[in-house]
Amino acid sequence: MPDPLFPKLGDGAAKEALRFGDHTLTYAELAAVAGGLARELPRDRVAVWATPTVHTSVAVVAALLAGVAAVPLNPKIGERELAHILSDCEPALVLAEPGAELPEGLAALPRRDIPLTGGDAGTWEEPDPETPALIVYTSGTTGPPKGVVLPRRALATTLDALEDAWGWTGGDVLVHALPLFHVHGLILGILGPLRRGGSVRHLGRFSTDGVARELANGATMLFGVPTMYHRIAGEVGENPELAGALRGARLLVSGSAALPVRDHQRITEATGQQVVERYGMTETLMNTSVRADGERKPGTVGVPLRGVELRLVGDAGEVIDDVDAVGEIQVRGPNLFTEYLNRPDATAAAFDGGWFRTGDMATRDADGYIRIVGRKATDLIKSGGYKIGAGEIENALLEHPGVAEAAVTGEPDDDLGERIVAWIVPSGEPPAAEELADHVAKLLAPHKRPRVVRYLDALPRNDMGKVMKRALGA
Repeated sequence: MPDPLFPKLGDGAAKEALRFGDHTLTYAELAAVAGGLARELPRDRVAVWATPTVHTSVAVVAALLAGVAAVPLNPKIGERELAHILSDCEPALVLAEPGAELPEGLAALPRRDIPLTGGDAGTWEEPDPETPALIVYTSGTTGPPKGVVLPRRALATTLDALEDAWGWTGGDVLVHALPLFHVHGLILGILGPLRRGGSVRHLGRFSTDGVARELANGATMLFGVPTMYHRIAGEVGENPELAGALRGARLLVSGSAALPVRDHQRITEATGQQVVERYGMTETLMNTSVRADGERKPGTVGVPLRGVELRLVGDAGEVIDDVDAVGEIQVRGPNLFTEYLNRPDATAAAFDGGWFRTGDMATRDADGYIRIVGRKATDLIKSGGYKIGAGEIENALLEHPGVAEAAVTGEPDDDLGERIVAWIVPSGEPPAAEELADHVAKLLAPHKRPRVVRYLDALPRNDMGKVMKRALGA
């Protein structure tokens, strides 16, 4: 019989498993309430109205105990996207926090409120490792969202590889404030601690005060996205309480987008801590990470995780072995998804043999560390015969004191093929475009300087803090 996803859940322990504000559940309580709910679920996939609450966590654990696929729904989802997801995956019912107001699009679907008391843990047989665990929908930047079918095997593999990379144990207490409809917040941030037999404290809404409070009171790990660490970096030098709490953490982890090198440096200067970055996708879960016991290299996402094979591939399909040469990341391993739901065409197009085409461009240094330079579709700029990654230009721009935020894109140019465009949120009086171009040319190379500078009040970002570059182009 396969090993259970949550080997500690059935121990009946009084140890705290989940804490969301005033709502806490021990392992014994979670096993009882999730077990009771699991026995009521149909033998078909279920939707979960994924608010950042303990209720969402209970619902997903219940579905996993029952061996049915859970479909997390973003509570901010739009009408058209919701209609597409419901018609695509056809859930039997929706699980929701009591009192949560659901949109009109869910009115025809049976609703079951998620309990926090009662139930009976019972015993559960672990389904086959290939059984779908979650169907997580992509952001749909190039068309309707696709349902990524994640088997139980992928969840277990990626969480155990992170145990190896991060020294993650049942003694760790994780704090985060991430959404629970996404891989980062739900799989890593909730299911990860539960698989280890540890604890998670969810802040509900991110605040530096909340981070400081929890890290000063027993939490050992922090998960965040760059927008969160940017706020920490901006405050930590003037906030002794925050600096002290971060200094005492065992591990600070950033993901979902690149953390600017300047923010790395400011946090390290104030705390002595070096933030660990990792790299993953909805389709692959986690691929690489800086190891807790390895060298920290700001701006890199570390080395391939245990069980993950990774290669860089050029435009002609050739495998690239040269140090610092740019290629598309392709991966294979037990961490990968099964398919895009109802989309065999998209599934086939996503693979090169057994290798998944990530669409992310990267380099590899002499030590095997991967440095992401951007998305193939939006972040690789071909200008004047050069392949230029947007990420290194963004990091260079952020070193200018007049730049608070920066994004870099390419746009058609009759002479260069593409010209580099910098989108700048200034930190005060906007610096002159020529000054910024000279700044980049001095730090990097003349051909990497922006030819156009556009100023904004804010960069468009999604719920995970990623800059939506297609919105900039529009």
